[in-house]
Amino acid sequence: MTVIRQEDLIQSIADAFQFISYYHPLDFVRAVKSAYDREESPAAKDALAQILVNSRMAAEGHRPICQDTGMAVVFLKVGMAVRFESGLSLQEMIDEGVRRAYSNPDNPLRASVLADPAGARRNTRDNTPAVAHVELVPGDKLDVRLAAKGGGSENKAQFAVLNPSDSLVDWVLERLPEMGAGWCPPGILGIGVGGTPEKALLMAKEALMEPVDIQDLIARGPNNRIEELRLELYDKANALGIGAQGLGGLTTVLDVKILDYPTHAASLPVAMIPNCAATRHLHFMLDGSGPARFEPPALTEWPEIAWNGPAGARRVNLDSLTRADVATWQAGDALLLSGKLLTGRDAAHKRIADLVARGESLPVDFRNRFIYYVGPVDPIAGEAVGPAGPTTATRMDRFTDLMLGDEVGLLGMVGKAERGPETVASIKAHGAAYCIAVGGAAYLVAKAVKGARVLAFPELGMEAVYEFEVADMPVTVAVDARGNSVHEAGPREWRARIGKIPLAKH
Repeated sequence: MTVIRQEDLIQSIADAFQFISYYHPLDFVRAVKSAYDREESPAAKDALAQILVNSRMAAEGHRPICQDTGMAVVFLKVGMAVRFESGLSLQEMIDEGVRRAYSNPDNPLRASVLADPAGARRNTRDNTPAVAHVELVPGDKLDVRLAAKGGGSENKAQFAVLNPSDSLVDWVLERLPEMGAGWCPPGILGIGVGGTPEKALLMAKEALMEPVDIQDLIARGPNNRIEELRLELYDKANALGIGAQGLGGLTTVLDVKILDYPTHAASLPVAMIPNCAATRHLHFMLDGSGPARFEPPALTEWPEIAWNGPAGARRVNLDSLTRADVATWQAGDALLLSGKLLTGRDAAHKRIADLVARGESLPVDFRNRFIYYVGPVDPIAGEAVGPAGPTTATRMDRFTDLMLGDEVGLLGMVGKAERGPETVASIKAHGAAYCIAVGGAAYLVAKAVKGARVLAFPELGMEAVYEFEVADMPVTVAVDARGNSVHEAGPREWRARIGKIPLAKH
């Protein structure tokens, strides 16, 4: 009989979530470096460089890889000869570990979990509760796999019950372009096939815990149908040309992981969940001898990437920027932004829309300003702001026409991922622009923020409206004032260059 003490499990969970907040799995780092070496698209190569530089900076500074430090997901396999010495339930022990991790004063992590999700949506302030999946198995050990899953990739989860004769490959190739860039490619696709609907989704999530090994599989060749599917999907997904950050390029997925389970004769449940450029997971065992120990990887495991900003970037002073200046930008241009940059995302946009609808004055003058879609991590000593990468811009599409119009008067926006057709039309109609920062480069972006103050809605926490003072913040023009979009042109160009999938099919 193995006795697992309450404090050992709690501290192990806390240490693990801190560890993965700033250390990428090394197999992921190597896969991104390999993609960087192969990449021929300049825009995608620059994005991959930023992801790698950010990853090393996070490892060196022990600060989050991404401002979205994720929702805690824990898979436990409990040996049937294990006994817990605890006055808490298993869920309560996990939650206390998460609470400690996310409230650590040396590296506070962003609290993103909201209670009453269909109602008041109140932040729990400590990222609890975790989502726990528990299985009883033979043995005398506690097997723990955990992950911090960000909202951008989770929001792109896909599910369908196909007809038994339908093609899984065709379904993935139809869904992947529709997912856009909000999941921050390149990353890993987790796919669950079979079982029941909830089983397929659970397998897709669990598949993401496995190491990146597709290059080893390519080298040795497949041994079964699942491995054949992995190779086919890896090749065809990358042939779509979506590329890093959706900018168009050779690498969209770094690996495809598949788990399957027997299913009903009338059904073919399939689920797909992506892991983003902030892939974070860890596996450890407890055997009753104490808390888990995590050995920091050597910094020599990270590649040295000489990145000093996007090649050929033009400097932009936000404080003197005019609509005429914005009109000279072209989709794909690299910019370095300096000056005062407002922030705001989902909750702030809703507050602004409500104030306008009631005819009330706004707490901030947005006219001729740029807004950055971000929910930063709290700063620690010496920081103006914690890691502050972009959030998915498509969630703000419903507000864009209002924000660009006369009642609010924005000049442009910074976020990540594509915009919908109505939003692109609105940007064109107002002579505005939409720029993207690299998702998965939050600590790197935060280094460009020299000052930060809350201007409105402080009760919203990380969703408050801030004013950032930025210096040479790297962005790319994603939609210009003429309505040209890199998220349309880039993947179309690279899909044609790769030439394995006809344009007409997608």
